[in-house]
Order: sequence, then C-alpha cells, then structure tokens
Amino acid sequence: MTQEDQDRPTISLVIPIWNEELVIPELYRRVLQIMESIGDSWEMICVNDGSSDRSLELLLALRNQDARVKVLDFSRNFGHQIAITAGSDFAEGDAVIVMDADLQDPPEVVQRMVQKWREGYEVVYAVRTTRQGETKFKLWTARVFYRLLKQITDVHIPLDAGDFRLMDRRVVLTMRRLREQHRFMRGLSSWVGFHQIGVEYERAERYAGETKYPLRKMVRLAISAITSFSYVPLQLATFVGFALATLSLLAIVLTIILRLSGSSFFLGQATTLVSVLFLGGVQLIFLGILGEYLGRIYDEVKNRPLYIVSRAYGFVPDAPAPAGRAVVFHSPSAYDPGRATQSAVQSAVPTPNDPLR
Repeated sequence: MTQEDQDRPTISLVIPIWNEELVIPELYRRVLQIMESIGDSWEMICVNDGSSDRSLELLLALRNQDARVKVLDFSRNFGHQIAITAGSDFAEGDAVIVMDADLQDPPEVVQRMVQKWREGYEVVYAVRTTRQGETKFKLWTARVFYRLLKQITDVHIPLDAGDFRLMDRRVVLTMRRLREQHRFMRGLSSWVGFHQIGVEYERAERYAGETKYPLRKMVRLAISAITSFSYVPLQLATFVGFALATLSLLAIVLTIILRLSGSSFFLGQATTLVSVLFLGGVQLIFLGILGEYLGRIYDEVKNRPLYIVSRAYGFVPDAPAPAGRAVVFHSPSAYDPGRATQSAVQSAVPTPNDPLR
C-alpha cells in the first residue's frame, strides 16, 4: 500500500450547498456525530453552488476548525446535479456518500449504508418509504414520474430513490468518465451497474429554509432523465403517425359510406378545421420533442466544462484564482496538489490516475 493510499480517507461525504446558511451548523453537528460513531477516517466535501447568502462564510469557518471539511466554491450556480458531479470528482474516499444539505436525508442512515458496503455492495441507495412535509401534488407527481421512467427505460432505476446513496470508489471512478452535460446522477449510477442494494428510510421535513426544487426545476430534471435514458418520446411520433393514418383511412371509408347513403354528417368546414388544428397540434408537440433531443446534442458538441471552480479550500492552498482567470477542475487527476493554483483549463474528459481496484 502506497503512502497516498494510507492518507486517503475511508469515507467521503459530498454535499451540494445552495443558500443553506440556516442549515449548515446543524448539518455539521449531525454529520460529525454519526461519523465519529462509525470510527473510519472521513472528509466532508461541500460544494458551494453559487450561494448568495452566508453559506460560504459558514463553510470556511467550519473548514478553519476542522480540516476534514473541504470546500469547492463554484464561479456561479451550475445546478444540483453538477454540484454532485464536482464533489464526486474530488472525493478521495474508498466510499463516496452523496446527500442533501437540508437534512431531509438523515445523516444517521449513513451508518446502515456503510454496513451494506462492508458486506460487499458497491452501490447502496436510500429508498424513501415516507416523505414528510411534502404536498400531495408533489408526492403524486414523484410517484408517477418514477413509475413512468421505469416503464420507458431499459436501465433499472430504483423506485422512490433519490440522489442519497453510497458508491464504492470503483463506481465513482467509472462515473468520472461520464461527462454528459444534462445529468441525472441517480440514473447514471444505475446505468454503470455493479452490485447494488437499497436501504429504506423515512425522509424528514426540510430542517430550515425553502425547497431548492420547485415545480419548474422538477420538470426540468424529469425531462433530463427521460431524454438521457429513453428514446420512447421520439418513437411516439412513429406510433402516433401510424395511428392517425389508420384513423384517416377509416374516416375516408366512413365518409364515402355516409355520402352514398345521403347523410350530411361531414358537410361544412367545422370538421375540416378541427382536424387541421388537431394534426397541427400533434406536429408541434413532436417538433418540440425533437427540439429537446437536438438541443441536448448541441450542448454536448460545444464540449464546455461541466463546472468552474473559482476557489478550492482543502485541496490546494487556499488562494484565489489568478486575475481574470478561473480555475477549472474536472477530476482529481486534472490538478496537482503540490501547486498553489491551476491557471490552465484542463481537458474536458478526465483520465483518472487511480486504478480500478
């Protein structure tokens, strides 16, 4: 075993942070309590996703009192899924645990996750049996979404499981090679496979503050999930086209029969107008679906970095980026811990320097 392996923490906690100043002190207290009871070495990587409140200030205060707290400070808000990606890219632990900062994912569940990991499971995902503090509309839409996604994808994405999960280092290193722009992390962790199991838990109410996933963001996440893992929306155009063509043929035969029998049922412009509007609406819907997939292809070919880190605390000496430049980190292999800062933009596709073990 090398010195680097000896210095590596056993467990890395990855926690996205966006305007969570009311939660951070209690979050650290509960994480510290449960991690001390587990007894393994650990690090807590907090990804400040462009917070506009005192979140960064509080995280740096924790960093000053506990070196195990590490902070990635984004140059702007890049989104929850990207923040999870960045934290996983920098995590050094043999097991990486992704959890939300709002304490709806109870840190106490980590102990059961670690136990399953020690039994040999490489992905341990948390399954929500109940969701406290959620509206009936959100509960219903979430239930429909997960079951719809299961039906239209070939990847087994567990029902009622969010991003709260433990991943073995082998899984994390594999996922670092997946650099798509529109990310659905719980789907990607299912896509890579490995030995997986779920643990059930009761999802608590948010400890403080407001939800960071309003309806608009939930819809956007659902669209990303469907377009990333299913071609069914594109195939629907073919199915609907054949169905409408069949109905048209039947309508032609029916119209001929009614005309020969002297019926005036299909006379006038109302029927024609309704038919044209209906077909036009269907065409526009499928043009929109094509646009969603085409837009995602456009984002991929631009090959922009997934995120930009302006400062990294605990990974390299705490120093700002050079004037006029941003520090771009894609994976631990993309920076040298011996340097004070990175001034060059790294390759968009990482090559992890840590072998699969």
